[in-house]
Amino acid sequence: MTTYADGILTEEEVILRKTVQDLADRELAPRAAEYDRQEKFPWENIRAISDLGLFGLTIDPEYGGSGGTARQLAIVTEELSRGCAATGTIYSAHLSLCARYVDSFGTREQKARYLRQLATGSRIGAFALTEPDAGSDAAAITTKVVDSEDGFLITGTKGFITNAAEAHTFVLMATRDPSRGSKGMETFLVERDLPGVSITPQHGKLGIRASSTCEVRLQDVPLPAGNRIGGAGEGFGMTMQVLDSSRVAIAAQAVGIAQAALEAAVSYARGRSTFGRPLSDRQAIRWMIADSATQVEAARQLTYRAAYLQDAGQPFAAQASMAKLFASRAAVECADRALQIHGGAGYFAPTTVERLYRDAKITEIYEGTSEIQRLLIARRLLEP
Repeated sequence: MTTYADGILTEEEVILRKTVQDLADRELAPRAAEYDRQEKFPWENIRAISDLGLFGLTIDPEYGGSGGTARQLAIVTEELSRGCAATGTIYSAHLSLCARYVDSFGTREQKARYLRQLATGSRIGAFALTEPDAGSDAAAITTKVVDSEDGFLITGTKGFITNAAEAHTFVLMATRDPSRGSKGMETFLVERDLPGVSITPQHGKLGIRASSTCEVRLQDVPLPAGNRIGGAGEGFGMTMQVLDSSRVAIAAQAVGIAQAALEAAVSYARGRSTFGRPLSDRQAIRWMIADSATQVEAARQLTYRAAYLQDAGQPFAAQASMAKLFASRAAVECADRALQIHGGAGYFAPTTVERLYRDAKITEIYEGTSEIQRLLIARRLLEP
């Protein structure tokens, strides 16, 4: 059990963390290996999260949410990911991307229709931005929207969409004219049962295997006028704001993975003996554990700092990028050290460290690669 950070958390945050920590230890962690092996969506975990009301965190109470802060969301995401990183991914894509987008920019009618279901977890949400030729360069999307008599028609292909196999509600970006780049982007609410929507699961992922990833094809999908979020040409700006916010949650997910790796390393080092002495007596092992513990704490503080600025209404985009950049590297390196400490025993499934080693890498890729985070940080420092 973790015992960190109590000194800087409020009493409410300590209780929240303990509640989610208990859920992770009792239910999420014991089921993680089997969900990973089967590439099976963890519905039991989702129901447990829903029962605690966690899908409503940060969402307007008027529409079924429970309110709350970005730092509370970081605490929850970290603990969920410590127990099962795939569950943390599902939670983040649903809440920090899809639901947050509707909550931040949707009309009252859109919130009443979609947000209540998202805030309770009765329907799963997805965020459909990435395309085969538009990943880091979000403005390069080619999914096309045209006006119709009753609203809009959308045609195109999205790839690597988290939660798509289970989602009912998609926040989806399309463009009027690809040559206009970011100025042509618009955002829409798309339901999976609309004619022209087809979803194909993408298998063979390295990690986060219990979280579904799919290709989403749209062929002349009809949408009413009321399903556009914001106005013409406003999609890119709104999307970048949501991604800035979501990067804090991904940083928290990375901290959770790193913390789990650290705990596994400590437990194994204490219980394993070599040459008649505990592994934990070896200086090389102690140094690896010390390095991991330092990285975890630094990553956590960077994440909390970004969340604090967000809650205070201050600029936080650079700090969010810093947190994600550092925390994702910490997750990869802490998982690597934990596997090294386990030796051959850690190289085989279904050991926890084998799964964490695979799960950690994606945090350096999605929600903006580490290279993109460096560009964003440098831009804010160097450009007026």
